[in-house]
Amino acid sequence: MSEAMKTYIEQAERDLLHTYNRYQIVIDRGDGVYLYDTDGKKYLDFVSGIAVFALGYHNTEYNDALKSQIDKVIHTSNYYYNVPAVEAARKLKAVSGMDRVFFTNSGAEAIEGAIKAARKYAYLKDGTTGHEIIAMNHSFHGRTFGALSVTGNPNYRAPFEPMIGHVKFADLNDLESVKAQITDRTCAILLETVQGEGGLFPAQEEFLRQVRELCDERDILLILDEIQCGMGRTGYMFAWQRYGVRPDIMTSAKALGCGVPVGAFLMTERVAQSSLAPGDHGTTYGGNPLACAAVEKVLDLFEKDHIIENVREVAPYLESRLEELKDKYDCIAERRGVGLMQGLVFRQPVREIIDRALERGLILINAGAEIIRFVPPLVITKENVDEMISVLDTCIGS
Repeated sequence: MSEAMKTYIEQAERDLLHTYNRYQIVIDRGDGVYLYDTDGKKYLDFVSGIAVFALGYHNTEYNDALKSQIDKVIHTSNYYYNVPAVEAARKLKAVSGMDRVFFTNSGAEAIEGAIKAARKYAYLKDGTTGHEIIAMNHSFHGRTFGALSVTGNPNYRAPFEPMIGHVKFADLNDLESVKAQITDRTCAILLETVQGEGGLFPAQEEFLRQVRELCDERDILLILDEIQCGMGRTGYMFAWQRYGVRPDIMTSAKALGCGVPVGAFLMTERVAQSSLAPGDHGTTYGGNPLACAAVEKVLDLFEKDHIIENVREVAPYLESRLEELKDKYDCIAERRGVGLMQGLVFRQPVREIIDRALERGLILINAGAEIIRFVPPLVITKENVDEMISVLDTCIGS
């Protein structure tokens, strides 16, 4: 590590609030599926900014779209219409099958909006408050108070209690545990279609269909969090489309903007007409022209560059190569995940393996202490998979 990089790190530790235990590199630029630090060292990136940079780095068409919008107007506020927001909403509706869009600044804000919409929907039905939300154990929905309140990890919530209240937890893929939490006050059931931070657990088709039926029977809203697993990562634009189980409300972010901070929550027309009204919800930056120009171009490039088709081609190869590692090493208990959202579950903490990989030019992250998570750019090739496996193999074996 150069003295210049050490200086940057030392300065960051003096000036930034220490809420992250960062890896000891300073990223300078990216190109394709590779990142470079300020010393010029090259890294194969199998994190993509935590499932954000689906298109890879330095995509010229994406960059040019943002530069063009910067030269027009960056921000106007929601007192006025702007063309990128109109076009982005239209295209997002087309690929999602949802009816209404609200653009936010982040995934956590999308969850906040979804919670408010669900409670307003219930309030308009019976004129009372105190309605309950059922979320899943081991889930992760964000760090703001509402999002944290529905995050199924007590360790995240404990220091900040009390949460928003009236939230219960059930187990993913266990219908009876969900039924046990339902009361006449239940207004929504919230789950990640594929749990990310909680360990790369996909919702099973039968479970998802049965939860949908429960919601239909009792007029409960189904909210699906597609922030990490959406935008093509599972081989479908949104993970629920694999099963055809349409939610009432859906959240999106991360790869939605491919690097520009933007999220969204979407809903059916039925929910839109019976929930949030003017004055109920808002955001200064949400839906601004720059962010929406990013969303619009991302959706265009997904179609033009056949991103989902590439995921469907490369993902089975990644799975097979990870299975080879599992079979080779007793320290690996299992592989799980779907599409280009995979995990290797170890019988020991994985931090040292991730550190060794970083030294050898491979960027990985964990999902819990004993799981290495693989969420690369969606443009990776089989050759990139081979390169990653080669490095990881040496790191596990050393």
